[in-house]
Amino acid sequence: MPRRPRVHLDGVPLHIVQRGHNREPCFFAEDDYSSYLHWLGEALSEFQCALHAYVLMTNHVHLLLTPGKAEAVPKLVISLGRRYVQYINRSYRRTGTLWDSRYKSSLVQAETYLLACQRYIELNPVRAAMVEDPAHYRWTSYRANALGQTDPRLTPHPLYLSLGRGDQNRQAAYRALFRTHLDREAIDDIRLALHQNQPLGNARFYDRIEKMTGARREARPRGRPRARRFARRCAARHPAHR
Repeated sequence: MPRRPRVHLDGVPLHIVQRGHNREPCFFAEDDYSSYLHWLGEALSEFQCALHAYVLMTNHVHLLLTPGKAEAVPKLVISLGRRYVQYINRSYRRTGTLWDSRYKSSLVQAETYLLACQRYIELNPVRAAMVEDPAHYRWTSYRANALGQTDPRLTPHPLYLSLGRGDQNRQAAYRALFRTHLDREAIDDIRLALHQNQPLGNARFYDRIEKMTGARREARPRGRPRARRFARRCAARHPAHR
């Protein structure tokens, strides 16, 4: 099956995931995380992208950003990846690749999924059972978005800014979002869109993208369509077995 081409649009939020080659570690010490964040900050400035949320996990990274120009996104990923790999290879006297050859990405409709996507990203260490509270994980944007810790790499999205008047009220409202679990359906939607390099949003968002690109883009459930249709027909005929 051919790979679906990635879609990036000017001014539309984008969820990016880049994994270590064969899902192997890409961070080995605290200096590695700090170095990655340093070069991330430089790349964001150079390519005019606004970063809203991030997390650096042991073997992959999540970024939620809005590019000024769509063509800046692959340039940012390539530049950041190249500089970081050079640093790792030099530091650990290794050679070869560090990242998977292709990063995953998904356009995000701000009004329906942006804050859910931020929560998904910042809760990664909790889901991985690395910490019990996202505030206990250092390499994430949570402490800035929820607690007011200074992070010069971040640019708050207008939707985040609308959570409250003033920093303290806004941060309190953001923390309140984390008191309930991100529901399973939202997690599945985010993961499916990333896996298929497809947009994340509602029908109106898909229509907008179709008008801008000339192609329909919508995440499709994995599995065999015929089997799913057959299962639905069986359930309709035998409601007692639902």
